[in-house]
Amino acid sequence: MDFKALFSQLVVFFGKLTQPQKIIIGTAVAGIVAFLIFLILYTSNGSTDQNEGYQVLFDQLNGQDAAQVIEQLEKDKIPYRIPRENVIEVPKEVVYKERISIASLGIPKEGHVGFELFDKQEFGATNFDQEVKFRRALEGELARSIDSLSPVEKSSVSLALPKETLFVSEEVPPSASVMVQLYPDRKLTSKQIRGIKKLVAAAVPKLTVENVALIDSEGETLGDNDTASAMGELSSIQQQYKTKEEKKQEEKIINVLAPFIGGKDRVVAKVTIEYDFSEQSSTSEKYDPENVVRSEQTLEEKRDGATPPAVGGVPGAVSNIGPVEGLNSNGAGEKYEKTTGTTNYEVSKTVSTTKMEFARIKRMTAAVVVDGKYEPKKDASGAPTDEIEYIALDETQLQAIDALVKQSIGVDEQRGDQVSVRNFEFQASKEGMKPQNTASKTSEFIATYLTPFSSLFKYIIVGIILFVAYKKVIIPFAERMLEFSREEEEFEKPDLEIADDEGEDLAEKVQQMRKKVENQLGLGDNFNEDELKYDVLLEKVREIAEEHPEEIASLIQTLIEEEGTPTNDMSRR
Repeated sequence: MDFKALFSQLVVFFGKLTQPQKIIIGTAVAGIVAFLIFLILYTSNGSTDQNEGYQVLFDQLNGQDAAQVIEQLEKDKIPYRIPRENVIEVPKEVVYKERISIASLGIPKEGHVGFELFDKQEFGATNFDQEVKFRRALEGELARSIDSLSPVEKSSVSLALPKETLFVSEEVPPSASVMVQLYPDRKLTSKQIRGIKKLVAAAVPKLTVENVALIDSEGETLGDNDTASAMGELSSIQQQYKTKEEKKQEEKIINVLAPFIGGKDRVVAKVTIEYDFSEQSSTSEKYDPENVVRSEQTLEEKRDGATPPAVGGVPGAVSNIGPVEGLNSNGAGEKYEKTTGTTNYEVSKTVSTTKMEFARIKRMTAAVVVDGKYEPKKDASGAPTDEIEYIALDETQLQAIDALVKQSIGVDEQRGDQVSVRNFEFQASKEGMKPQNTASKTSEFIATYLTPFSSLFKYIIVGIILFVAYKKVIIPFAERMLEFSREEEEFEKPDLEIADDEGEDLAEKVQQMRKKVENQLGLGDNFNEDELKYDVLLEKVREIAEEHPEEIASLIQTLIEEEGTPTNDMSRR
């Protein structure tokens, strides 16, 4: 598409319009452009920011912090405004600079002081001062942790830490109190309440959960019925588990029977499971009757030699000094050997600790209802009719279904599990088996094949409408603007006629001059008035052609075309 030619034709077309038409088209175009500009600016920047140019500096400030921020802004000569409570806005070009500048001064404060109290050491601080600072820091850190919970808007923690004493009988346990302010329409769950108490108790030595008091901004004590709440949550968890497992078993039965019964809508299954949720743990010791050697010890003693000879006789030198080397001895040899063994036996045993699972099935029952068969009723001659006849399942089929159900859900008869299978006529199935008329068939076809793609059809229909509009409206309009509509192009013919007064004056002047020239040339009175008019008209046409060449060219082209195609012009008219 030649956009340049299209633009030139639009200019020509606009030039042919009347003044009211130009005003209407110009107003409509200006309105559309203004609306688009307004829409873009409004959606991108927002009406408030576009008009004012302010952005939020700080929000959710308390009264003290807000006063300090305003004081600092006035000191820095920064304009500000307060659109709503606890919110301060400044011009957007200085919002980041002022936010950093004010934050460097410690404004706004977070509302709780923590262990940053010990960042600066004070000379001359007593032990009592240090204890107070430590308690304030610990309370602030705990409050910050509690504020991080989503339902809590702000909190306050107070600790009562008694002095340590050497006497156990005089020792007083520490305690704590916590006050929480919740957001509107929010509340703490039992689990969150127990978590807050455990958090505070774990941060303070010797502090127990029972000594932590928790209240809300309305003065209502929270967590007094912790035992009842815990039991209620446990009961809810057990019920959810029971319902989930029963639903799972029901889906197993339906998925097994649906293929040959005729669909999931022709099977109804309900399962009830009785659980034992009591916590049990057992420890057992088993002894092995066969002895096991724990240790064994063996001691052996051996000695080999002879008995020293005995010296006897009359007391004297020989008897006193003993046997003399070189004398023959007839003493017998001696050999000694001893073996001692010790074996320790121990009876072996096995110690096992068993903890039961979360839930144990005590008994399971299942009730299954299945639909029968539907066939056209036959007349006396055996030909099928339009009426539908219900045929119940026989006993063999019911027994097969019963066996499938037991195997699918794992029935244990020793545990007392029971399964009941019954066959009934489903009214919905019977109504669906009836012959359908044309309207019913059409509705069923639409619901089955067209309804799932309804969201896609919307886009297809919109695309078709846009395509038809492009083909039938936009393209013909563009082609109409590109081609010259000869029947609508009306060019103003140049005014070639000479006014009567002007013609008479000009003719008289020309005639006088002509007569003067003729008299000078000696031509006499041979003067032709028609030739003079022709010369005047020709000169007038020449002047007009020089002043308006394009209009004369268009006029000549139009005259030539009209002379060449008279039939077409008549038919168009």
